[in-house]
Amino acid sequence: MTSLKDSIYADPLGEINAFTFDETVVSVFPDMIQRSVPGYNAIITAIGLLAKRYAQPNSFCYDLGCSLGAATLAMRDQIEAENCRIIAVDNSQSMVSGFKDKLQGLPVSIPIDVQFADIRDISIENASVIVLNFTLQFVPIEDRQSFIRKVYQGLLPNGILILSEKLKSADERQNTLQTDMHHLFKKAKGYSDLEISQKRTALENVLIPETLNQHQQRLHNAGFSSAEIWFQYFNFASIIALK
Repeated sequence: MTSLKDSIYADPLGEINAFTFDETVVSVFPDMIQRSVPGYNAIITAIGLLAKRYAQPNSFCYDLGCSLGAATLAMRDQIEAENCRIIAVDNSQSMVSGFKDKLQGLPVSIPIDVQFADIRDISIENASVIVLNFTLQFVPIEDRQSFIRKVYQGLLPNGILILSEKLKSADERQNTLQTDMHHLFKKAKGYSDLEISQKRTALENVLIPETLNQHQQRLHNAGFSSAEIWFQYFNFASIIALK
């Protein structure tokens, strides 16, 4: 599967529709994510290393909101525990089809089950590692607590949740600074002011960020004994939550 350069918002749009992970986005997604999410490669690499550390024999490792499978493949390349299976789930049929195409011809060191489903509807069980890599921010806020509770209940003792999210700050000055720095990051990656503005409009009311405190409180309410940031680059962060 060949990735194209992201130019979806390069020309002025008379009407900007809500952002969706359709075929157009899928065709440019690898380029889009690299140029839009600071530290994305570092997070993906670390997900693989954390899976190597926490994957338990005879368990499942979940990549929920897998998109084209970057986190899934990072886990597959690192997991050494015997008889593990990775379950990768996404609610975009275009993403699922693209990921399945990518898997064709790749070595099958660990079984990978790619599913088209809403992550809120699937069964989560016997899990040693669960990854939500910039996924929860697209789940309606009113559903997030019950979903995280289901994640916690599906984890084995000593299991790990890796939760990556775009954050907002409770301090408006910090919020403005982090947003401005993210836009500068995107401009440094070649996006124009028009592209940044139009995509921001498309994501409004689709991607709903929360504060670190809100995430940590939700995780503790679900039962996690510890939830700490291990990585942050501007307003993009990743949290390790331990059962």
